[in-house]
Amino acid sequence: MGGGATLKWVLQLHKDVPKAARFYSEGLDFTLHLCTLRWAHLQSGPLNLALLQPSSCDTVMQKSHSSMLSFTVPDLLGTVTKLYSLGAELDGPIKYEIHGKVAAMRCLDGHVIGLYEPL
Repeated sequence: MGGGATLKWVLQLHKDVPKAARFYSEGLDFTLHLCTLRWAHLQSGPLNLALLQPSSCDTVMQKSHSSMLSFTVPDLLGTVTKLYSLGAELDGPIKYEIHGKVAAMRCLDGHVIGLYEPL
């Protein structure tokens, strides 16, 4: 995979995911692809919106109260290093999941930026 970062998702935290999914699907005509008690995936054109109810073990999410931009990157460790040198902070450990590497960082103003490098 070459090139730079690609915006893939906007993630919002919600106490009541089904209620929030209804808000976006019925109120703003987003297409609802999946909805559980903790997670929903909606789409409007090329925009993917993820709704998440954070659990007690989601320390990154507990500190966040805004939307999170999630980027797919070709080199997660290189991107983390570059963002760190520009003043961002790693928010929790880099995770090595079955589907790829995942990291959360906070930009200069404290907004969460999700990074994902697929296998």
